[in-house]
Amino acid sequence: MIAEWFKALMSLIYPKVCGGCGGYLVKGESEICTQCRYDLSKTGFHRESDNEAEKLFWNKVPVAHATAYCYFHKGGIAQQMLHNLKYKGAKTLGVEMGHLIGGEIKGSPVADVDYIVPVPLHPSKLKKRKYNQAEMIANGISSVIGVPVDTTTLVRVRENVTQTHKNISERYENSLNLFGITESRILEGKRVMIVDDVMTTGATLEACTRELLKIDGVTVNCVSFAIAAH
Repeated sequence: MIAEWFKALMSLIYPKVCGGCGGYLVKGESEICTQCRYDLSKTGFHRESDNEAEKLFWNKVPVAHATAYCYFHKGGIAQQMLHNLKYKGAKTLGVEMGHLIGGEIKGSPVADVDYIVPVPLHPSKLKKRKYNQAEMIANGISSVIGVPVDTTTLVRVRENVTQTHKNISERYENSLNLFGITESRILEGKRVMIVDDVMTTGATLEACTRELLKIDGVTVNCVSFAIAAH
């Protein structure tokens, strides 16, 4: 009783706000308000073969399945959520974004995996940011679909510069030799889901896939919260 009273008092003093619109959350809402959840432009890719996400990898690397939860529109809700996750310390928002993905893909082929592998950050960036936003999303997906997260096999060996203002060829060049494998035994013969926050050209996920496919018997699915709308 006292704990609930204290929690209610704290919510009045420090009200929680939506990671999408910045409005106050009401009782029963977690991290993202009901309106923003409704307004996110979901892709439904997990129900489609040869969808827009999968086409990003055609003639590049063999990906079994690929999907994104929603479309990324400049100035839209997804962009604001990703900004808060990456630059405003909103770790729990990332987990909730993973819950949304997990609830959407559960029971579909893209979720039929043995391990979830978040796109790793370089140690220097991880030290600065304190957490890996892709790992937060992966943790949320894991809790919904019941698949463990592996953060030790795939590592970032080189720090890259931001991809934001690069064209397709520059993004590809920038993603070369970014990642490496520490120990392959965990993922040998396994079905792996690589998770990132957003797909633009797919260059980062492609680079991760190339490394993981060096492990004997691995198959790869690629998942992100958002994909750039065209």
